[in-house]
Amino acid sequence: MTVEVKFNSFQLSDEQFFQLCQDNRDLRLERNPKGDLIIMPPTGGETSNSNAGITAQLWLWNNLHKLGVVFDSSGGFKLPNGADRSPDAAWIPLDKWQALTPQQKERFLPLSPDFVIELMSPSDNIETARKKMQEYLDNGTRLGWLINRKTREVEIYRQGQAVEIFTNPESLSGENILSQFVLELDNIW
Repeated sequence: MTVEVKFNSFQLSDEQFFQLCQDNRDLRLERNPKGDLIIMPPTGGETSNSNAGITAQLWLWNNLHKLGVVFDSSGGFKLPNGADRSPDAAWIPLDKWQALTPQQKERFLPLSPDFVIELMSPSDNIETARKKMQEYLDNGTRLGWLINRKTREVEIYRQGQAVEIFTNPESLSGENILSQFVLELDNIW
């Protein structure tokens, strides 16, 4: 079960939050735009295995085409709205990566990824996940996939477009954001 800890009377600085994450590497921690701490449980074996498969496919595509940089679920992003998020998989173009300073590359990246994937785990709430996907778009993400293994549905989030839902797709296309990337879902379901 995800737990949200309110921070109404004081706020953690970015440095304090970063250190909290470093000191508690077994926890998945995020912050919403208000600065409240979100503690997510580790995933089970099936979700973890599916997530590894997603990240592997994205990484292999990127390694072949060398168009950007791939991040797994342990990578943090400081979104423009102030939230700190860690999508299950993410990608940014090479020029964005190269524009970051060495110090920025060592911390939570101060940007929203161009592409994100969130994989629902049994403890996730669908409405919370949908709000998170919209938050990514509102902060500059161009393409996002919310994958729900339980219902075998994928929600596609694109800038300026209504959410599109696919039931039991065999694969997903990276469209014009990730040229020639295709995520095969047979081992993810």
